[in-house]
Amino acid sequence: MQKIPNSALGRLSPEAFAATEKYPVVVVLDNIRSLNNVGSFFRTCDAFAMERIVLCGITATPPNKEIHKTALGAELTVRWDYEKLTTDALQQLRGEGYTLLAVEQVEKAARLTTFEVEKGKKYALVFGNEVDGVAQEAVDLCDGAVEIPQQGTKHSLNVAVSGGVVLWEFFRQMVLF
Repeated sequence: MQKIPNSALGRLSPEAFAATEKYPVVVVLDNIRSLNNVGSFFRTCDAFAMERIVLCGITATPPNKEIHKTALGAELTVRWDYEKLTTDALQQLRGEGYTLLAVEQVEKAARLTTFEVEKGKKYALVFGNEVDGVAQEAVDLCDGAVEIPQQGTKHSLNVAVSGGVVLWEFFRQMVLF
């Protein structure tokens, strides 16, 4: 078994990527503290061709060398917006026809393993602060929530890891359509 060099992977150029159709998923980052986590979200959204990221509250914005360290240039290919209040971002997305889902452990959250992405629907997925999770006022505006089933003792994952898991599942289901 031989590793494939990056030059042989057939990746799109940034210009070609910008012109491709994106999956109708907006990632909303609610007060993310770690710039490495922000960079990881950019890289994951690039990998799965998600529509855009909305950075809210204390979440840092590009250009930033710490975001770049983990994004590896994806902060230049993934469309992003900034909104001071997560609630304002969510109300705007609702007005644009998105279904708002908190990625959070809340009452009546759908298990990610049984959640079905609906064809033709647009989704906004809200990921929360590393300590406090998605703020309650943001949860209150959401149409529902998805939760990653876990065992173990910690009952949570790093927010960027959660992003990878959830965005992979949305991508997987959308590719199957």
